[in-house]
Amino acid sequence: MPQIKAAVSHAHGEPLQIQTLTLRAPLMGEVEVTLKACAICHSDIHFAEGAWGGKLPAVYGHEAAGHVTRLGDGIRGLAIGDAVVVTLIRACGNCATCNSGKPVLCPAPAPHPGPLTAGDGTPVEAAMDSGAFAERVVVDQSQVVRLPDDMNLVAASLLACGVITGVGAVVNAAGLRAGQDVVVIGAGGVGLNAIQGARIAGARRIVAVDVTDDKLAIARDFGATDGVLASDDKPWRAAKKAMGKGADVVIVTVGAIPAYDTAAQYLAPGGKVIMVGMPHSGATSSYEPVRMAAAGQSMIGSKMGDIVIARDIPWLVDLYQQRRLKLDELISRTWPLDQINEAIADTKSGAAKRNVIVFD
Repeated sequence: MPQIKAAVSHAHGEPLQIQTLTLRAPLMGEVEVTLKACAICHSDIHFAEGAWGGKLPAVYGHEAAGHVTRLGDGIRGLAIGDAVVVTLIRACGNCATCNSGKPVLCPAPAPHPGPLTAGDGTPVEAAMDSGAFAERVVVDQSQVVRLPDDMNLVAASLLACGVITGVGAVVNAAGLRAGQDVVVIGAGGVGLNAIQGARIAGARRIVAVDVTDDKLAIARDFGATDGVLASDDKPWRAAKKAMGKGADVVIVTVGAIPAYDTAAQYLAPGGKVIMVGMPHSGATSSYEPVRMAAAGQSMIGSKMGDIVIARDIPWLVDLYQQRRLKLDELISRTWPLDQINEAIADTKSGAAKRNVIVFD
């Protein structure tokens, strides 16, 4: 069995350790992918900090792309050498949620034990069904989507989570129609993609809300028509002034409780708040339900943009190839695996759009 380098978490809140692990061969329905790139998502950081629990030791990382290098039995539609994007969305294809078009909510347990072990035989968790802060992964076939041979795999890694979550929140969860108005709270990696999704879907006004002018300037590069500082007194008033009314859709892309407490203030009658950002477990928000009920407003949770990867990722790849979807511009910097802790620190600073680990 191959030996691979991986960044391993042994204790929540402590730096990741570069170790050599054993990766078992792919079993029925699984594929091995040798990775070119894995982007750093804030979800990886929150898991590593212990925000949502989880087993240790663990390898995080779930926004990846590379080439298929081994196939388990029963694989169709993939061949050795295919370029693929690797997602955390493992779907059985048979349960009620899968058959209702919600594979991101599939509750079926993993059909096989995890593929990673340490040198002494101790199991190492491939977190989020991926474990992609590593040179190779073994994942279920349902988690991968074939890419064009000439696709930039560093850019493609972003399609695995941040892009599909942001664009999908607008297109799938909100069902945005051309001419509607959108407020996006948070202009980080997911927020910029929600802004792109709103632009692609034909929004009339797209108002970005963030804590710095620098972030708002970047948001305009991705399609925001207006920017509002979250630190302003009652920032929803400035947003409504820019739109001339309340928003049809508010996308909350950050896990900050104040953002959730005030999100409904931006809405027009009949508007929707789409809840994307994930606060730590146990955190709570408050709002006045009578105001939302009287105005016919709603709050909708959206996991991974309600995406169907086999349908939506090829569409997004095509938009990228037409230069209508920005991917390269999302990448702040690439880093080698042995500098992953520095890359995580840079991501936590809030200055980066997306940092990407690149493998030789």
